[in-house]
Amino acid sequence: MQLVEVVNAELARAFIKVNVELNKSNPAYIRPLDKDINEVFDSKKNKTFQFGKANRWILRNNDGELIGRIAAFTNNKYKNKGDDFPIGGIGFFDCINNMPASEMLFDVAKHWLMQRGMEAMDGPINFGERDRWWGLLVEGFQPPLYCMNYNPPYYKNLFDNYGFRCFYNQYCHEVDPRKEFSEKIMKHHAVVAMNPSIKAICLEGKDPGTFAEDFSIVYNKAWAGHEGQKEITKEQALEIINKMRPVIDKKLLWFVYYKNDPVAIFFNLPDLNQWFKKLDGSLSIWNQLKFLWIQRIHPPTKITGLVFGIVPEFQLKGIDAFLIVEAGKVFKTLSYTRFEAQWIGDFNPKMMSLAESFGETFLTRKLITYRYLFDRTKEFRRHPIL
Repeated sequence: MQLVEVVNAELARAFIKVNVELNKSNPAYIRPLDKDINEVFDSKKNKTFQFGKANRWILRNNDGELIGRIAAFTNNKYKNKGDDFPIGGIGFFDCINNMPASEMLFDVAKHWLMQRGMEAMDGPINFGERDRWWGLLVEGFQPPLYCMNYNPPYYKNLFDNYGFRCFYNQYCHEVDPRKEFSEKIMKHHAVVAMNPSIKAICLEGKDPGTFAEDFSIVYNKAWAGHEGQKEITKEQALEIINKMRPVIDKKLLWFVYYKNDPVAIFFNLPDLNQWFKKLDGSLSIWNQLKFLWIQRIHPPTKITGLVFGIVPEFQLKGIDAFLIVEAGKVFKTLSYTRFEAQWIGDFNPKMMSLAESFGETFLTRKLITYRYLFDRTKEFRRHPIL
């Protein structure tokens, strides 16, 4: 076997090809967009390079065939609650079902991280935000959501046998948006709805610039600083919205206001992989035209829940139920038959409880974020409960 560091464009293409080759016989696999992978490792596109470094390797067998890949990262901003030592990350791991091959990949990442002062590695994670490429799929091997890791079941054995341990579990839940909510949710909604100072509005009735400003306010109060999340400016939020404009359904993006102040957000999109699965990883000019045609003839049937946040001073006051029900009234009038929320960590029981209280929900998939301590005598601790 030959381990090769990715140092040029040709090897970067091979890095992407590994994932395609190892999954090509799996009907549930959806090829990620090449640009989404390449941008992770582009210092001009990925601002995480301001705080760390990334490296990639591919693995070939003795016949020159691609059989594995891995990336390793350092990120000064990456920190979980309770962490008191430097931790690196690994991601974009793919490998044939062969322990020596997987050990070569894990070893090269471990040694690279040790040389840079890291004392552990978490993975598979992203070199960037946690809403993409985070966790190893261990249950629910159905087609993945957009920018979600997908892997064969045997990967779990490769991680476990190397010595990785579960740092936290990640759960995705699904609900039929046409179904009625639980009695508990409806009772909380009714109490909040009596307050004339509180209202829910979707993007359809708002100016995108105002929406971006309100999004940044809620996001920064609810999420910034949590587990290394960075604050975002109004301009950054507007940039995100403008990039997503071709796929946004304005009736899926919701705010709650107290008087004129934004206090909660519910940010959802159609599941983009319903369309991207037909593009074979490419957004060429031809495929962009194809995408517009596919959008027109294949209306989306699934919603992906991306962000749900409430500013601290309005938490535990029923705002969550109010927002869910108000948005749900509109969702019921649309074409969607499935709603799947992005993963929730088992270290966040409040959000887990909220997801399970929607009504008739069920678990769609489970992922694991693993941790490997370089000092094997050191006590392993799971992610503390928030």
